[in-house]
Formats: sequence, C-alpha cells, structure tokens
Amino acid sequence: MVQKNLIDGEWIAGSEAFRNINPSDTNDVVGEYARASADDARAAIAAAKAAFPAWSRSGILERHAILRKTADEILARKDELGRLLSREEGKTLAEGIGETVRAGQIFDFFAGECLRLAGEVLPSARPNIGVEITREPVGVVGIITPWNFPIAIPAWKIAPALCYGNTVVFKPAELVPGSSWAIVDILHRAGLPKGVLNLVMGKGSVVGQAMLDSPDVHAITFTGSTGTGKRVALASVEHNRKYQLEMGGKNPFVVLDDADLGVAVEAAVNSAFFSTGQRCTASSRLIVTEGIHDRFVAAMGERMKGLTIDDALKAGTQIGPVVDQSQLNQDTDYIAIGKQEGAKLAFGGELLKRDTPGFYLQPALFTEATNAMRISREEIFGPVASVIRVRDYDEALAVANDTPFGLSSGIATTSLKHATHFKRNAEAGMVMVNLPTAGVDFHVPFGGRKGSSHGSREQGRYAAEFYTTVKTAYTLA
Repeated sequence: MVQKNLIDGEWIAGSEAFRNINPSDTNDVVGEYARASADDARAAIAAAKAAFPAWSRSGILERHAILRKTADEILARKDELGRLLSREEGKTLAEGIGETVRAGQIFDFFAGECLRLAGEVLPSARPNIGVEITREPVGVVGIITPWNFPIAIPAWKIAPALCYGNTVVFKPAELVPGSSWAIVDILHRAGLPKGVLNLVMGKGSVVGQAMLDSPDVHAITFTGSTGTGKRVALASVEHNRKYQLEMGGKNPFVVLDDADLGVAVEAAVNSAFFSTGQRCTASSRLIVTEGIHDRFVAAMGERMKGLTIDDALKAGTQIGPVVDQSQLNQDTDYIAIGKQEGAKLAFGGELLKRDTPGFYLQPALFTEATNAMRISREEIFGPVASVIRVRDYDEALAVANDTPFGLSSGIATTSLKHATHFKRNAEAGMVMVNLPTAGVDFHVPFGGRKGSSHGSREQGRYAAEFYTTVKTAYTLA
C-alpha cells in the first residue's frame, strides 16, 4: 500500500512512489510513499491559502482540542511510533521512543499555549487614547524538515504553527517519510479542517523549490544543510517572507584538568557518538587541556571498546547504523581526510558487518588533531570526533569559539569560576556544563549563532516570535 500525500483534506496519490529502506537491514522495506510533483506542491499552497482566513480566526478551544488529542495519541502509541522511527532512521529503539515522547510533549505544550494567547494594553503618550499590542498569525507557513529527527523536528514546527493560527505546507525529508506521515495522519484525524495542514512528500529540488518560488508562502522554517539554508534565505528575501534556518554545527566539548574524568568521558561519548553522531548538536571537537589529555584519551578508548553497534531494534544496541550509503560514504571520506591531514586515528573508524546488511560504522576517535584541519572545521554528521590538545582554559575557550558555527558548546569542569565564565563567553546558542552538548528540553528555546542559525528561536514560548506578527492598534476613547 502506498501512503499518499495530504492536500486540501484529501489523500492524493503521486505520479510515482519511492521506498523507505531500513538502514539496519537494507532488505527491509519500511513502506512505499507517494512522491509529490511541483503541481501537487502548488495545489497544497493554494489549499493552505484558502484555509487561512477561517483557521486564523478559529477559537482557541478548537485549536487546543486538536493539539491535545494529537499529543494524547502520540504518547499512547509511543512504542509503535518509536519503533517505526528507529526502523526508518536507524537510531536505537530507546532513542526512537524517547524522541516520540518528546513530540507528544511538544504538542501538549502548544495545546496549552493556545489557551495562553495574550497581548498588552498600554496607555498612549497622548490623552484619551488606548493602545493594544497583539500577535496575529503570519499566514501560510512552509515547513521543511531533515531526516535525523523525523518526528521531533516536525512536531516543534507544526505544533506552534497551528497553535498560533497559521496554515501549513509540510515537506519532510524524503529519506524518512514514515514518521512524518504518521504525525500528519494523527493531526488529520484529530479534526483539522481541510487545507490547514498539507503534506507533500518528495524531492527538495521539486517540492521544496515550488515552496520557495511561491509568493503565497508567507514564512518558511527550515532545518538542514548550510548550502540549502542559504538557498532558502535568498529565495525568501526575493519574496520578502519571514524565514528561519537551523543549519548544523561543529560543536566543541571542553575538558579541563579539574574535570571529573568519568563525567567527562560519558558526556563526550554521548555527545559525539550517540544517535550515530547524526545530530546537529553533536560534539565532534573534544578540546582537552594537557594535564588530563592522556588519561581522557585512554578512558575514551576503553569506553568506546564497550559500545554495542548493531541493529537499532535489537535489545542492548547503543549505537545503530548510519542512515544510508551516501552518509556512510561521507563519514568514511572524512576519516580518510583526517588521516591525510596528519591526525592519528586512535580508535575505530572501521566498517562493521552484522547479522543483517546495513550501514554499520565503528565510531572513530582522532587524536593529535588541530583546529585548522578539515575534520575540525567541517560538519561530518557521523560518529567521528577529534581530540584537540590545548594548554589551559583560555586556549580551550579560544579554540572552542574558533568556528564558523555556534549551535551548542559544552564544558567538563568542577570549577565554578570556569563554568560561569564559559557559560557567558562561549559563542553558542546553547551551553552545557558537565552534560552532553546534545539534548534540549521540549519547552525551552532551541537555536544557535553565527552559521548555525538565522532568525528567532524554536520551541517553547519563544516560538511565537516566528509564527506570529505583532500588531499595534490605537483607539480614541
């Protein structure tokens, strides 16, 4: 059975279908999904535009009920949906279920936000005049999501868009359509009016481009590569639309001499290698002061020896496969580049065979790296990390900030002085102390600086900045 696109409240077959393959077992076809055309995308945009006037003025209880019902179903089906997610993306079953729970929590949060919509009433500087400041929906929102968080990222974009009264055209990553299709199906059955949420699966060069080209898309929120993000920005400027970009990172994790070695190693392993390193918040630069360097490297090697890399659905698996052959090729290319640049491959980096054919890669740890090497400058997006030796805290901070990215930054230290200084001076949108750089709560803002992000923050109450526009109204008493 081919899963169809949702356009104007109807499930529509595409001109062709594509297969969703399990990276843990390439013989396993997760499902077949309809590929939308540019005309389908334009029809979805037209439907969203037509639905906007009524939805933007819908009652807060109607929106609340739909988002709350969606949250309840996602949480009730967390094991089933988490298994689907892990099967199509390759992260472990525990991670898949955890991500699904996060999606449910996000919808629950924004169901509550529907009931907390508020503005301000201020006196004018002039007598007998009142001023009201309110937030109104932007209009048709285009949503383009990546493959590495196939249910959480769609949730943290779709939920606020609907909460604040916008209509949506949603294009998920073609590599992982199953989780996105499921979340749209749940929202559709929860009672969304036709045209309010439209799903167009397919190629970014076709469906995404149609969204970028349309003057009827009033805002676009995008998470993905830096190159594509720049194209989204250029197209959006031409149409004078709002745009929001999340484009990755080259996140540092600093380990100081005074760090608790066990805490530092666990945080570094989690940051660099869990979710197969396929997180924009992953730490691929481990910046370690010389007093603890050798002990840290030795402890990392021992910890990495004990990692279980296998089928994402198997009990006991700690790291699943890379998502597909293309990403695996990119990872192994960077491992070769690191060797050519003079870094030492201290552990891992080997292709692995398991009971089923899949894209298995042993996590790789380089030492003797410098911050000038490509493996320290460019986002690899796989389980590959480099240790950079530095003299002291001051050099560690300088190296941590010496990057064109600025999403997440972490430090392992028992010094309150250094922790406080690092939180203030790390050039990143999110800072972690004695914690992995990956892992952000569902109700707090997410986003970075420099080349990692553009526009207002995602998640939590800060999402209102992107999904609404501010109106100031005056009334003569």
